Amino acid sequence: MKSETGKHMAWNEPGNGKNPWDQGGNEGPPDLDKIVRDWQRRFNSMFGGKGGGRKSSGGAGGPSSWVFVLIGVVVVLGWLATGLYRVNADERGIVLRFGAFAASTPPGLRWHLPFPIETVEKVAVTRVNTIRQQTRMLTADENIVVVDLVVQYRNDDPQAYLFNVRDPDGTLADISESVIREVVGKNKVDFVLLEGRAEIALATQEEIQETLDEYGVGITVTKANLQDTNFPSQVEAAVQDAIKAREDKERLAFEAQSYSNDILPKARGEAVRRTQDAEAYKARVIADAEGEASRFEQLLAEYEKAPSVTRERLYLDAIQQVYSNSNKVLLDADGSGNMIYLPIDKLLEQGRGTGGASSGRTSSPSSGPGSTNTTRRSVDEPRARRGR
Repeated sequence: MKSETGKHMAWNEPGNGKNPWDQGGNEGPPDLDKIVRDWQRRFNSMFGGKGGGRKSSGGAGGPSSWVFVLIGVVVVLGWLATGLYRVNADERGIVLRFGAFAASTPPGLRWHLPFPIETVEKVAVTRVNTIRQQTRMLTADENIVVVDLVVQYRNDDPQAYLFNVRDPDGTLADISESVIREVVGKNKVDFVLLEGRAEIALATQEEIQETLDEYGVGITVTKANLQDTNFPSQVEAAVQDAIKAREDKERLAFEAQSYSNDILPKARGEAVRRTQDAEAYKARVIADAEGEASRFEQLLAEYEKAPSVTRERLYLDAIQQVYSNSNKVLLDADGSGNMIYLPIDKLLEQGRGTGGASSGRTSSPSSGPGSTNTTRRSVDEPRARRGR
């Protein structure tokens, strides 16, 4: 029995010989139960307890209840420390108590009741955020365009931003797409692509802001820009041809208008000139006719007074008019068979070419006695015939 009892002895008891740490007479490792009891006595002395350590009912050397209290205190302090949070300068803190709004906190180091009682949501209120929308849409004249819209915004109302709409950023994206489709759909493609981009961007910004205010999203749109507006790549070549044809049409219309503006005033001026010429010709013909009639009436009155004198005068006027338009004069001398020819046309040409000297030479053919008598006879001959 003794040997059997010895077999059941602890292997680390003194004198066993089987202690693995008992080599060469060295001491074994420190007793853990003893260390715990030492610490227990120290804590008891700190909190006013007795120095001797009591054994727990569970067995010798068990920890006392104050250890659990200490652990609980540490846990509570750590839990309370989780309520510390920091709000940056561009943010606002929204404290939620059991999921409901409790308070809004300014920037700085703050504290709230730890989870799960209260939680904090941080919302950037001064930071400018950006969303980009690229959408295909139809214009008022049924052309397809691709619009690249950029919207910049701020979260000015953190409470409305968190509680009024489930997904504020997604809502803003949907509203932006709907508004740009509406605005572009009311205008023609030329206005959208060229001069109307700034006006469309401004109208889009105002419409987006009005819709966000109706929903109470808590977002303020600071800027809306049409980053790019163009035709889809699949139809760009055909659209360019259509644009070129439209430009050619406008150019030809301008040229036709310019030609019309040039030719019509000339035609109107020519018509006015011809009308005035006709009126002048009419007035001249009427005046000539009236003058001839008046002259004839005056001549008739003179003829009734002296018929022979009037006839002689009319005859002389007629001869003068005939001879003044003739370049040659033929004279028939009585009693002679010769025909005298006076080259008056040559003499006149010489007179024009040489001036006064030539005029003196022209009088030499008629300076002879014979020619003077002949000329005088030719002048007197009509009077003799008229006398007969």
